Amino acid sequence: MATLQTITLIGSGNVATHLGRALLNKGFTINEVYSKSINNASLLALKLNATATDNIKQLNDKSDAYLICIKDGFIENIIKQFNLTDKIIAHTSGSVDMDLLGQFINHGILYPLQTFSKEVAINMDEVPFCVEANNAHAEHLLLELGKSLSKSVHRINSEQRKKIHLAAVFACNFSNYMYTISEDILNQNNIDFSILKPLIIETARKIKSNSPKSIQTGPAKRKDEAVIKNHIELLANAKDYQDIYKIITENIIKSN
Repeated sequence: MATLQTITLIGSGNVATHLGRALLNKGFTINEVYSKSINNASLLALKLNATATDNIKQLNDKSDAYLICIKDGFIENIIKQFNLTDKIIAHTSGSVDMDLLGQFINHGILYPLQTFSKEVAINMDEVPFCVEANNAHAEHLLLELGKSLSKSVHRINSEQRKKIHLAAVFACNFSNYMYTISEDILNQNNIDFSILKPLIIETARKIKSNSPKSIQTGPAKRKDEAVIKNHIELLANAKDYQDIYKIITENIIKSN
């Protein structure tokens, strides 16, 4: 069965950058990089030995697969401008329906379950990839593509993928916002955020071998009403933070 060798990247942001680097390192050819900004497309294309374009209607048809790595809200408009038929077309979103790609004979999902920042190195071997496709041929090729990048590749249906994405928002985006609140509270009191980093790292380390619920600690877990009341009072001048504190505390207490 055929394999994918040449890739076109639709997008030049965080996901496209990391996927492009990883694919290049694994011996794939990045044929072309599209971005609505020719400068952004050129910057990434230069790193990947690819050509750059800002004209989606003039994408060349020489690649085996076209990976759409752009914001969810722009995918539908972009694919309406594709003039491709027998290629593998896949997006990397955790929440966009695969059916959106239904105009293409072979289409699917290659969703990397990770948070990406352009200049922060990622070990792609450890990134879980969720794969879904509309037929056995496309599924095989996307699974093989995923396995060339990572040791953790999973067949996931659309409903599962959306639930994974939802869980990831809680685990990553929301927890990072908690760090932001912590940093703000400390900054207001002339304390460096680094004082919390060992605590954050140890909390993350524990879940490698434990259920998060089993290692829950803190005043809500202990139902320490005096400490909780004091914390709420300390947040009297930060109503938004106070509301968040109350909601999370109440939920932890209920879950005990």
